Amino acid sequence: MAKNIQSLERAAAMLRLLAGGERRLGLSDIASSLGLAKGTAHGILRTLQAEGFVEQDAASGRYQLGAELLRLGNSYLDVHELRARALVWTDDLARSSGESVHLGVLHQKGVLIVHHVFRPDDSRQVLEVGAMQPLHSTALGKVLSAYDPVAHSEVVEVEREAFTPRTTTELGAFESLLDMTRARGWAADVEETWEGVASVAAPIHDRRRMPVGAVAVTGAVERVCPDGELRPELVAAVRDCARAVSRDLGAGRF
Repeated sequence: MAKNIQSLERAAAMLRLLAGGERRLGLSDIASSLGLAKGTAHGILRTLQAEGFVEQDAASGRYQLGAELLRLGNSYLDVHELRARALVWTDDLARSSGESVHLGVLHQKGVLIVHHVFRPDDSRQVLEVGAMQPLHSTALGKVLSAYDPVAHSEVVEVEREAFTPRTTTELGAFESLLDMTRARGWAADVEETWEGVASVAAPIHDRRRMPVGAVAVTGAVERVCPDGELRPELVAAVRDCARAVSRDLGAGRF
């Protein structure tokens, strides 16, 4: 059985200590409470401070929790609120479209699937919650790359792998795809990531009108793109779902 990393355990204990009781604590208080030498405690605090997890008051020298923890906490809450708000709408979208529905968010230079509604038939399907998808080739990833500046900077700075002959990898062509995505409000993936699979996605915004995720319908290319063209009613349904979730998150009308 793998052993826990002591320095991480001490850092976690330090953050919990700062989160409870007094708002600010001095180095001696922290070291004493955790049974650490002052030098050890100071080294951990300096690292946490450099990462934004801890702040030091200039006047008193005391330490308190930093703003980076608030940002991480808000991200956690945002994802859970997004999923909660999307449950009914994504169920409706799967039922009306007859296809699988995925809800994705930006995570570690890719798209993390946080909710998956199965295609409403009796076929064998695998739950994809927790799976990662690429930013540059999937409909979800293109939407996030088009609307989220962080996603955009991450996708343009890495090598874009060609998963199929249809995958767009050249930067100029990819940027043109993102321009088109922003202009029409949705993105598509027609056999650009997986042979025989097509999807359509649209962005979801929060009360700050910031992109917090995307929703997509995914299915066999012959169903999503009969006669070689995306079904317009499918595009409309995905966009309607994204707008409905955005409204529930406080974004108002888009």
